[in-house]
Amino acid sequence: MLAFLRRHPSPLFNRHGIDIDFPMLAGCLALLGLGLVMIASASSEIAAANTGSTLYYLVRHLVYVLLGLIAAGLTLLVPVSTWMRLSGPLLLAAVLLLIMVLVPGIGREVNGSMRWIGFGLFNIQPSELAKIFVIIYLASYLARRQSEVRDQWWGFLKPFLILLPMAFLLLMEPDFGATVVMMGAAVAMLFLGGVGLFRFGLLVVLAVLAVYVLVQTQQYRMQRLITFTDPWADQYGAGYQLTQALIAFGRGEWLGLGLGNSVQKQFFLPEAHTDFVFSVLAEELGAIGALATVALFAFIGIRALFIGLWAEKARNFFGAYVAWGMSFLWLGQFLINVGVNVGLLPTKGLTLPFLSYGGSSLVVTCASMAILLRIEWESRIDPADKKNRFEKEDPTNGSFADGATHGR
Repeated sequence: MLAFLRRHPSPLFNRHGIDIDFPMLAGCLALLGLGLVMIASASSEIAAANTGSTLYYLVRHLVYVLLGLIAAGLTLLVPVSTWMRLSGPLLLAAVLLLIMVLVPGIGREVNGSMRWIGFGLFNIQPSELAKIFVIIYLASYLARRQSEVRDQWWGFLKPFLILLPMAFLLLMEPDFGATVVMMGAAVAMLFLGGVGLFRFGLLVVLAVLAVYVLVQTQQYRMQRLITFTDPWADQYGAGYQLTQALIAFGRGEWLGLGLGNSVQKQFFLPEAHTDFVFSVLAEELGAIGALATVALFAFIGIRALFIGLWAEKARNFFGAYVAWGMSFLWLGQFLINVGVNVGLLPTKGLTLPFLSYGGSSLVVTCASMAILLRIEWESRIDPADKKNRFEKEDPTNGSFADGATHGR
């Protein structure tokens, strides 16, 4: 098996040994390690009450981390061109999964939402796969139809024939947060694809109007928006989660109460190990620990954007769009989750990448990290060089060898 893999170079098997973008890998692994520590702390009380073992959720999360690392290792072996070739079937698979989760008897309802498909001890969340597959398909479309997207209205509108039905399926679950993140990343990719400012501005206006209509049509969304403006007005009702999260931040002050010493995790703060793990982190590690975590997220997000720039310079436009799309997904989820925790955004159930408890999110995030690492490696390796020698240059200097220009 190893001999077969070595005949097909990858970041794990090539003449240079393991050849991976270490800064990106180190940043992601640091967040995974921090997530393990915080899940162990934040879930201990609820795990003891529900299962009798304080380590129950930690053990499951550790299994998810191992599965995620295995998925990342396998994904590293897949050439970027394969993802482009399979972009259509992957999109079809995403649509089928989003339909299946709405079918009674197949989809599993948790807290009033049909977002999971059960497989024995584990649940799969189709929306996590759908977000990645949409990014891959849209990247393929932009790479193949750059001039059409830039110059023609039809080229600009065609992606929405796919995106809008998928957004509708997500809203049927309902999963408003995943819809916003997916559509936001798609719009940002279209902008980088060279869409004119007039069309882009029109798209932004329509998106804002759509969000307004969606909020108005569902009472619970309007209630969340009202509560968000003044959570203390109903601190034991609709504003309970947010007020408890803010109390956690206040308790932590600058240096925190110490690892494992959170008071809010003791049944005061709901979903302490999932949606609100950042509040527990701020309570135990203080503002210094919270800001360091923000800096680490900012680093991997910006690093992913640079991987896109390097791929663009190497004329791998598909890889560039995928890298940018992945970065927007990560940063979008991070900003929404942290914004909810600190009271800057209405309460919305979105996991914190690499940190929150959740199998589907963690495994898919690790796989997307591996795709980024593969794109970075292929951007440095010259396929015509049998010795796999490379030289990375500053992506802001120079131009493409044949004088080609990009949509932007």
